[in-house]
Amino acid sequence: MAGISVSAAGYCFANRYTLYYGDAEAHLNIARRSIDSRTPGPEQLGTAWLPLPHLLMTPLVVNDNLWRSGIAGVIPSMICFVLAGLFLFASVERATNSRKSAVAALLVFALNPNLLYLQSIPMTETIFAAALLALLWSTLWFRDTQSRKAAMAAAAAAIAASLTRYEGWFLIPFVAFYFLTTARKKWHAFAFATLAALAPVSWLAHNQYYWSDALAFYHGPYSALAIYQRQLAQGMARYPGDHHWLTAAHYYGAAVRDVAGWPVVVIAAGGLVMGLTRRPLRWPLFLLALPPLFYVISMHGSGTPIYVPELWPFSWYNTRYGLAALPLLGFGVAIIITAVPERWMKFALVATAMVAVFGPQQICWKESQVNSVARRAWTKEAADYLRERYLPNSGIIYYFGDLTGVFREAGIPLREGLHQDNRLTWDPAILRPDLFLHEEWALAIAGDPVSIALRQASRYRLVRRVIVKDAGDGRNGDHDAPAVEIYQRIE
Repeated sequence: MAGISVSAAGYCFANRYTLYYGDAEAHLNIARRSIDSRTPGPEQLGTAWLPLPHLLMTPLVVNDNLWRSGIAGVIPSMICFVLAGLFLFASVERATNSRKSAVAALLVFALNPNLLYLQSIPMTETIFAAALLALLWSTLWFRDTQSRKAAMAAAAAAIAASLTRYEGWFLIPFVAFYFLTTARKKWHAFAFATLAALAPVSWLAHNQYYWSDALAFYHGPYSALAIYQRQLAQGMARYPGDHHWLTAAHYYGAAVRDVAGWPVVVIAAGGLVMGLTRRPLRWPLFLLALPPLFYVISMHGSGTPIYVPELWPFSWYNTRYGLAALPLLGFGVAIIITAVPERWMKFALVATAMVAVFGPQQICWKESQVNSVARRAWTKEAADYLRERYLPNSGIIYYFGDLTGVFREAGIPLREGLHQDNRLTWDPAILRPDLFLHEEWALAIAGDPVSIALRQASRYRLVRRVIVKDAGDGRNGDHDAPAVEIYQRIE
């Protein structure tokens, strides 16, 4: 698996795909700003995204080359991809008592081109997969041995999952109930629940301490819900599946089919039906079904939209969430393999590898490519302009988000920038720029808070406007990208 991981990451890096996803750029820069900021520290981890992926990147983003290239975010993703595969193999082997079925599950997981792309960039999917599959393996270990170490390992895995993605929170009560029903010593269940709950409680405490709102991740200005409400206010149509269960399930199913491929889905479906008739396999299938269920629930509640090109509005957005079903599909294929006669086993495993590689669409890469055309173009042009003119310690005010990529590409430390999470100096600079804004430069997207504030500051002049025309391939209804504005102080 390590060879596959390195090869895929090397291919993506050589073709400069590493930071196509806007979220990949953001994860990398959040990790960097926690140590490279005017106000470094835990506050810079923000409110919406959970902290573990950024904490794993932090020791690596210290190095400028690793940060600027994006490799600082790739290394944790690759390591977790390998760990996820090992835990999947061990879980399937323990559950089915068949090493060859475990090989089949691993092939479905490790050869999927969409997952290989995501493990090659600074994203959270493989980190969560490693935690989820470690949790599965730990619960199976506990079922077979009643070991206290297994219960503690499950708690550690649940904590890792719950500090990576919110579906990890969704898992905790179900796993706690499983421990309660299977543990001969019931204190194992209470120990697991208590330890696992530390992760969500700690994030609620983080939000309360730094932002005076424990639920800022849910309804704060950077939450998915708040972003959606702003988009609706601007006239955007409601997400497919918003408070429609069947539509949500239909769109999620389409995403699963696209990222995994019809052959894998069909074969796995047969295996899942077989597995439900075998009591020892019911728990693994149930646990692995929870993340896909979480996404359908989230789509219904309007928190997680998914767009696929074959369904309205015929575009790409969050297609990668379909990969949450990949471990379940791998398990289903493994169950089918257990019924294959030994004389056909090599053929079955080769066929599994073929459908794993060639069945899926390259939809995650396509999403990142289509949706980043404008951002990559204006990031490069703005970075080229500032690289030649910016002097150290001059200072730039900007709104943290997509614009942060300009700093990374231009090689400007993030501590040179003043942004919204440097609140003690940001707030007066934005509210009274005529009195408190002293940065030499300003970087804005037309209409953002910095652009609006500069209208009150007559001592800044616009020195460059970057406009990317005809961005995208037209399938998303693309228009010209918003103008990126660079200002310089004139006095």
